[in-house]
Amino acid sequence: MLIGSGSPETKLSAQAVYQYCAAAFSQINLAGKKVLAVIPDQTRTAPIDLLFRTVCQLLNEQVAQLDFMIALGTHPPMAQAAIYERVGLTATEHRQKFSRVRFFNHDWHNPQELAEIGTISDSEMAHLSQGLLNEKVTITLNKKVLEYDLLLLIGPTYPHEVVGFSGGNKYLFPGIAGQAIIDVFHWLGALITNRAIIGKKETAVRQVIDRAAAMVPVARLGINLVVKGPDLMGLYIGEPETAWRAAADLSARVHVVYTERTYPTVLSCAPAMYTDLWTGGKCMYKLEPVVADGGELIIFAPHIREVSVTHGTMLTQIGYHVRDYFLRQWDKFSHFPGGVLAHSTHVKGAGSFANGIERPRIRVTLATGIPREICQQINLGYRDPQSITIEEWRRRPDTLVVAKAGEILYKPSFEIDQ
Repeated sequence: MLIGSGSPETKLSAQAVYQYCAAAFSQINLAGKKVLAVIPDQTRTAPIDLLFRTVCQLLNEQVAQLDFMIALGTHPPMAQAAIYERVGLTATEHRQKFSRVRFFNHDWHNPQELAEIGTISDSEMAHLSQGLLNEKVTITLNKKVLEYDLLLLIGPTYPHEVVGFSGGNKYLFPGIAGQAIIDVFHWLGALITNRAIIGKKETAVRQVIDRAAAMVPVARLGINLVVKGPDLMGLYIGEPETAWRAAADLSARVHVVYTERTYPTVLSCAPAMYTDLWTGGKCMYKLEPVVADGGELIIFAPHIREVSVTHGTMLTQIGYHVRDYFLRQWDKFSHFPGGVLAHSTHVKGAGSFANGIERPRIRVTLATGIPREICQQINLGYRDPQSITIEEWRRRPDTLVVAKAGEILYKPSFEIDQ
């Protein structure tokens, strides 16, 4: 089953969303069933409020239970008020109109909240990773999943630094998964590198995620969105893998901007939805390809004051480095979580490490609320954010300014066929 449509030019109406969802749900016997919708947190732009009301309107009276879980991965939990804002709901409406609906934050770090659902052997991992990894990994998932008859994986698809394109089964892994599988596939993405993987549909990391998803003993339905600014440009509903592929094809047409050149300086402005460098690092990932060799990428985010709410202590300890800095000194870093190491390498970008000397391809500078001394400690550049006036930087001929960075991928046009 694949229901839906999309176009880079024409946005979908709320009526079309309702019709597509109604058509998809009509093909499944949901009477008396328990349904869990897995949705993204506030770091993903998408009309989750529209999807929330549509799903509730169609299912709330038909099913035995309809709940929503926030696919946090390792992000901090959302307060109840933030969840209400995400789904476009008030506390009063929740009590009066949607009292049966429950909301859950995923707790990735609490073993009591996780269930083991399977294992990927070392030999299978070697095959899936195309020889980059050779280790067994136990697959764990939020145990509440096992209480339901159907999982709705609802969320947007964008170019992604770890998996190629986000969406689909990624709302399970890392969305509501345990740490082991999260660390493994994030480190696999780091080994491949952001520039080699971002914007690619078929990747080794996607293979690992889909293999883990195949072990989930609950039926899954993907509701994949493609969003352009505030507008919904595509909606695809079906088996998660099929619906995701259709969304990724449209995302490649909507979310990739090709430039005629690379730039010595890129000013990447982080939107307010990125509250720390852990999430704001996307402002580097999506723009790394268009920074010229030896150039500088500046993450402009005066509102960001923390390296990472969850992983800040470890990142302050290890700093930000190119991939080979860790690989050449693996005995010193192998005990750190792969997801943390991966984030470090993605933010630092491509480069080399030989004879004790690290040579990043570009310089990454923070113009944020993170103090100069912390930037120096974590091996990133510092610039006073008060010294930057965006309009003045726009007038600089060798500078690319991106006002809302983090979701649109920029690539030089000579890489189109690569």
